[in-house]
Amino acid sequence: MMTQKIDNIAERMDDHALERVPDAQRTGWLKLSWNTAGIVTTLVQMFFGALVSFVAGLHIAIVSGIFVTLVGAALGWAVGNVGTQTGFSSTLITREYGLGTRGSCLASLILGFMIIGFLAIENALLYNGMLFFFDLPDTLLWKVVIYGVFTVGWIVLTAFGFELVAKVSSIALLAFLALLAWMLLRIVAHSSQAAGALLSFGPQMPAQALAGMGITSTWDAYVFCINVLIGSAGALALVDADFGRYARTSRDIGLAALTGNVAMSIVMLSIGGIVMYAGFDSVVNYFTHVRGLPEAQAQALALASPSSIASTFILFGGAVGAVLMLLAQSKAQVLNTYSGSLALANFSDAVFGWRPGRFVFVVVANAIGLVMLYGKLLALVNSWITILGVLTTSLAGVVVADFYIVRGNRPQLAGAVRQPEAFNWAGIVTILVGSGLAHYVMQGIVRIEFFTSLVVSLVLYPVLRLAVFRRPAAASAA
Repeated sequence: MMTQKIDNIAERMDDHALERVPDAQRTGWLKLSWNTAGIVTTLVQMFFGALVSFVAGLHIAIVSGIFVTLVGAALGWAVGNVGTQTGFSSTLITREYGLGTRGSCLASLILGFMIIGFLAIENALLYNGMLFFFDLPDTLLWKVVIYGVFTVGWIVLTAFGFELVAKVSSIALLAFLALLAWMLLRIVAHSSQAAGALLSFGPQMPAQALAGMGITSTWDAYVFCINVLIGSAGALALVDADFGRYARTSRDIGLAALTGNVAMSIVMLSIGGIVMYAGFDSVVNYFTHVRGLPEAQAQALALASPSSIASTFILFGGAVGAVLMLLAQSKAQVLNTYSGSLALANFSDAVFGWRPGRFVFVVVANAIGLVMLYGKLLALVNSWITILGVLTTSLAGVVVADFYIVRGNRPQLAGAVRQPEAFNWAGIVTILVGSGLAHYVMQGIVRIEFFTSLVVSLVLYPVLRLAVFRRPAAASAA
């Protein structure tokens, strides 16, 4: 009996990381949506909303968000459905569809770097929020204590697989939304801005600063917003496959993908913009009168990082604002750790043939996230957000092109991963060419970069796969 319990715990912790999810464990769209919405309802996404709203104005930001929602939901359904049909996670899918067994390490690098990068960013946000709330000094002792407590929490809550992750996400998301509604009403009620202005404000940055960012027209503003927002949508499309492997039907993952994108690119964007606009003066006043900063520096600091959103909530809500920040980030950190561990498990198996179990990679993902805090990798995530959006959409496009165009929507995987082809050069070349064209060559012509990367994936991959880098006969027979 004891041996059976240990085996059951080990199975739950591994969570089918390198195998197909059985049909008996599939679930409906609502349970999946707790995860797709939970991973994006964060202060980071609200900060992106504040950033694009202050640069372009709320109306242009929301229109851009609606466009990104439609693209992200369609791409999320397309990739998530491959997860549903095969039962595999996003990076494992790329072994058969797009990259090959060893080539799938490229997918792990792309998704893993972005997901664990968000894990690190949101760890830093929580740390700064705790310092702000308790008025603590930024010392090594508090770094060890705060980061240590949070990291242990993410590991424990992620260790036992999808069921616990979904339960934590559902409870935290409901509590977060309830507190967020209360906080939003409180901020608006105490804001110095008129109610009508909160829903219709224009660009808030000086024209000279906008010109320095290359924004001199309405179209420039749309381009900026879409390029900022699409990175998260591309990553969410790949994460949709991680949760889609638990979906009963294509419809279930489609609805979950739509829910996640609406929550991210419309709801969080709008709330982030409104909260920052309503509370901007209060945050600036705090930095000038309490911290003693010059007004110009205080204004720049208020829009410098997602910490400004946390500061706004804490200034207006006190302890409730701090709890709101914890709820927003904790559920996302659990989900980030979950998807990051799946990407790392595939990378280890594809490159080294090492399968120690998913729990090891839960710990490794958090360790990498902590390392990123003290190196230049975290700065790279921030500065590379546009190119990461190009890479994620390019990768998703390759998976979609292989599954729906080359294979004609016919799942090839029924049990364990059996792809004998080590490298699918058609997919690797397509991602490199598409991303390079989008970000470096065509950027001056097609300024919304993911257009180029996605179209190149959908067009170039089938040509290369069917005419140049053909599927080996042994793989076809399998």
